[in-house]
Amino acid sequence: MQIGFIGLGNMGAPMAANLAKAGHQVLGFDTAGVVVDGVTQADTATEAVASADAVITMLPNGAILRAVASQIIPAMAKGAVLIDCSTVDVDSARAVAEQASGVGLMFVDAPVSGGVGGAAGGTLTFMAGGSDDAFAKAAPLFDIMGQKAVHCGEAGAGQAAKICNNMILGVTMIATCEAFALADKLGLDRQKMFDVVSTSSGYSWTMNAYCPAPGVGPQSPADNDYTPGFAAELMLKDLRLSQQAATSADADTPMGQAATALYEQFVETEDGKGRDFSAMLPRFEKRGRE
Repeated sequence: MQIGFIGLGNMGAPMAANLAKAGHQVLGFDTAGVVVDGVTQADTATEAVASADAVITMLPNGAILRAVASQIIPAMAKGAVLIDCSTVDVDSARAVAEQASGVGLMFVDAPVSGGVGGAAGGTLTFMAGGSDDAFAKAAPLFDIMGQKAVHCGEAGAGQAAKICNNMILGVTMIATCEAFALADKLGLDRQKMFDVVSTSSGYSWTMNAYCPAPGVGPQSPADNDYTPGFAAELMLKDLRLSQQAATSADADTPMGQAATALYEQFVETEDGKGRDFSAMLPRFEKRGRE
């Protein structure tokens, strides 16, 4: 395929590189002028998409997605597919889908899980929303950039799945960090706690695969002074999206709301910005009961 790729940041650049390595012709554009091995650099976003069979966007938020979509959709060839891999609000995904279909384009919202490591290694998971035909056209590209793609439903369903997943992730990480801090104050050895919880009803991904306690469990950012694998400010972004969606859908999400408030405090008034989202553990270690 000929592929246009808009947004060559920490995630987009390795994704585009993997497509080029697989033999696709990739024409990329980023406002920062990023150069990626194997990817031809376009001077403008419209130049990147003009002859593309598929266009992939990886952008910071819904407002930017809407602005870029308004610029590139008129320049895309009919029958092409626009695949947005950003994590944005559901309403923005659905608005761009409607805009694309109105001019004969296919659209897939396909946010990812797996972080920068997954993008580089081609092991991302894609949560996709869109028509069957659109998903079928995008699927071979998902196979190159990731290890799994789930067709979640119509346009917006991919974003809904990502937002719900990451609300669980944020809430669970806070609970895991709280439990370790409580165990410390009760005199319970962290390794012993891990040995029990990781094989008991407290089992979770945040405990077993991404343990926030240094030296316990598999290697994680906690073992590298909480250098981000998934930054706390990105978790805050996703939690805010979850609460925006909950407001729009009239859904009661008190735990999601509480997690959002805690990460907001951690990132904006404490030392969480630039640290991994699991750095909530040293935060709780230093605090007493209020």
